[in-house]
Amino acid sequence: MTFAPRTWVVGEVATAALFNQEIRDQINSMIGAWTAYTPTWTSSGTNPSLGNNGTILGRYLKIGRTVACEIHLTTGSSTTYGSGSYNWSLPFSAVASGIAQIGTAQLLTSSNRWQGQIVLGSGANNASAFFPITATNTRVDFMTATLPETLAANAQIRLTFQYEAAS
Repeated sequence: MTFAPRTWVVGEVATAALFNQEIRDQINSMIGAWTAYTPTWTSSGTNPSLGNNGTILGRYLKIGRTVACEIHLTTGSSTTYGSGSYNWSLPFSAVASGIAQIGTAQLLTSSNRWQGQIVLGSGANNASAFFPITATNTRVDFMTATLPETLAANAQIRLTFQYEAAS
């Protein structure tokens, strides 16, 4: 992970260890592998539960304060869907900039593929997904257990977004 660079002092001896830390390690953190994390899936009402065979995977790449993030959730046969609008936790809190960040969301079910959006509010700790209300009503609303369609086993929710972290 990138960090604040060193302030060099006049006459200081630059050693291999310092160069490795200040240059090599910084570059490696910017072009290195993504870091896995386990997002929390919650709702504004009763929280959903993945059950014994649902999965949720998250990963991010942080360069400075810019965070690229992906979340992939697959429901299982014992998943319970809760009530209310869904949210997913971020790996880092978003900056309080007064600006909402937008990403992409997909819902894949046994019969449909829905395209939606991710919205992160200013200073957010969670991302929210928005999908068309129905196939014919393309206005968007928060994703729930029944919007844009009733969720069942093996539904996949894929979220991809980028935002500025608070620190």
